[in-house]
Amino acid sequence: MNTYELLSCLKVKKVYGELPNRIDHLYLDSRKVKSNSMFICTRGFTVDGHDYAHGAIENGATLIIAEKQLDIDLSKAALVVVKDSFKAMAQLVNRYYDYPSAKLNVFGVTGTNGKTTVTNLIHSILRRDGQKSGLSGTIGFDLDGDQFPSENTTCDNLTTQAMLQKANERDINNMVLEVSSHGLVQGRLWGVDFDVVTFTNLSHDHLDFHETMEHYGYAKGLLFSQLGENLSKPKYLVLNQDDEWYERYSNMSGHEVISYGLDNNADFKAVNIQYHQDLTLFTLHSPEGTFEVETRLLGKFNVYNILAAMASLFANGMTVERLVEIVKDLPPVNGRMEKVDFDAPISMYIDYAHTADAIEKAIQSVLPFKKNKIIFLVGTGGNRDKTKRPIMAEKASIADYVILTTDDPRYESYDSIVNDLGKGMLHSNFALIGDREEAVKHAIDVSEPGDIIIFAGKGHEDYQIIENTKYPHSDKKIAYERCIEKYSL
Repeated sequence: MNTYELLSCLKVKKVYGELPNRIDHLYLDSRKVKSNSMFICTRGFTVDGHDYAHGAIENGATLIIAEKQLDIDLSKAALVVVKDSFKAMAQLVNRYYDYPSAKLNVFGVTGTNGKTTVTNLIHSILRRDGQKSGLSGTIGFDLDGDQFPSENTTCDNLTTQAMLQKANERDINNMVLEVSSHGLVQGRLWGVDFDVVTFTNLSHDHLDFHETMEHYGYAKGLLFSQLGENLSKPKYLVLNQDDEWYERYSNMSGHEVISYGLDNNADFKAVNIQYHQDLTLFTLHSPEGTFEVETRLLGKFNVYNILAAMASLFANGMTVERLVEIVKDLPPVNGRMEKVDFDAPISMYIDYAHTADAIEKAIQSVLPFKKNKIIFLVGTGGNRDKTKRPIMAEKASIADYVILTTDDPRYESYDSIVNDLGKGMLHSNFALIGDREEAVKHAIDVSEPGDIIIFAGKGHEDYQIIENTKYPHSDKKIAYERCIEKYSL
């Protein structure tokens, strides 16, 4: 792209050296830089991109974007100094890719729990309806069936815009984004033109980053204000009317609100809910009438997730009748109260629950089918929000036997993590086992025929982060192998 045309989107800037005629690539990582590239220096929590400008030039960068004047060889690369590299990046990347989100139907889903399930549901329903869809979130990128890895739930602005452009190149009409509070606060979604934004719920999480629930709640609200004030283009907020943040989020945008819920009088409301071990049934009251819904997703929280997905797609033009038809055949989302299909005398579920609210809901979803005891294994990450640990264990105490372990210990000791968790237990039927593999094996070892085991915290993840290294780990695989030994299968 012509460099002068690209930089014209920045009103205030200082240029040092002679600008190259064109730019063929944009990068944030100096190691990936190719010739004729722009390298954008951004400041992270542990790394400052300004320290890597020289390496970027050695690899072929001909233009550096920075927040300060750098001592670089201006005969090899020009320097453009801006006030805010992140905002400059949002402008530059959108200009470079010709504002890709404006050419797509873009769904954004935020909330403490349920984001992954709702985004997967929207994505899957669209594809089963014969539409092309892309998905971005915890599982990475899925462009209509083609998988690409990603580092974060909400990627940096450059990665997101590049993926949106790739969706355009593949004639994909829809993009579904899982939106984290971190991503919103850090501006990773600046420039994304959302059409439908959806809120699941808000509960205690990430207070190591946001400090208070008020800050956390308003961070989520940035998504709704991001819809903008151009009311000539129809856009929609899909909000959980049973959540206490409903009114505040409803007032953050002038665009139409479509509500869903179980308790209050919502646009999409589920009543007469019947929970079974392998399916859920409910009556749906909707703007298009009353329907009987059947789904293979389990538990009350998944009724909320289904309502959220249905309301989001209704906002985008799908009929409720078609939505009910498709939902009936959708499989459970991988690692989200996923029942392990295994011929054993116990029932096993894999779930991603890692907040107090999600833990409580996961256990409550299997209580109606309890025959013997419920064994609940849960861990939490190291070097993260410690205030939620005892609250998680308190909710886990609903189970008959609890195993407290770790998710990704990082640089924190096993004992530090599990002892913090143990402070919240309301009964003495629990074990503290920091090594997650041993904890999973212990769950099988103490089980008896008729028991229900929930392995919570890792969900679909197939790794564990110890210090700064990812090691292979699968709750499902470990449990499966131990079960074969225990029950001589």
